[in-house]
Amino acid sequence: MSGPWWATLRRELTLIWRSPADMVQPLFFFMVVVSLFPLGLSPKPELLALVAPGVVWVAALLAVMLSLDGLFRRDQESGALDQMLTAPVVSVLPVSAKLLAHWLLTGLPLALMAPLLGYMMQLPVSALATLTYSVLLGTPTLTVIGAIGAALTVGLNRGGILLALLILPLYVPVLVFGAGVVRAAVDGSPTQGLLAVLGALLALALSLGPLAVAMGLRISAGD
Repeated sequence: MSGPWWATLRRELTLIWRSPADMVQPLFFFMVVVSLFPLGLSPKPELLALVAPGVVWVAALLAVMLSLDGLFRRDQESGALDQMLTAPVVSVLPVSAKLLAHWLLTGLPLALMAPLLGYMMQLPVSALATLTYSVLLGTPTLTVIGAIGAALTVGLNRGGILLALLILPLYVPVLVFGAGVVRAAVDGSPTQGLLAVLGALLALALSLGPLAVAMGLRISAGD
């Protein structure tokens, strides 16, 4: 990768690290939502294990979406977004660095926390590794898809609802295959095929997503 790419990655990691609330909020939301289900649904292990794949994945999806509204807003307010779009460096590079930094400090911690919450939801120990792999493969895709919506709504004062309407339908395949592979692991069925589908979705998102995000930012900027 080029020097500007590394410079953008370091800058984004530093900015996010200096705002711990932005990093902790999705994790706290993820933990609280999953923790409330045993209290509101039932403490029976059989029932919790039945709903655990969907509960953990829906909570992870919402936690990622919660962190996306401010992905480009701070750059827009400071003028850094205009500089990025007018810089001689192709804007896809800084965009990809921003997405990686965002996933490292939000999506990756969600994946590391997922097995603990899965165990709390009575998932079999044999399915926890599959849960971790699925969240590791799925959260980058969620970040890229969400960033496209965030780029298109960055110029709106109240773009949160529109952002949700734009990206939630696109999140459905990731949610279906993510929860499905965990359910297959619980049932003892093969999981390689479903994990491969998640990997294919991730490859598609990584190959086309940064370009779509850059185009979305240019549309929002009125170029």
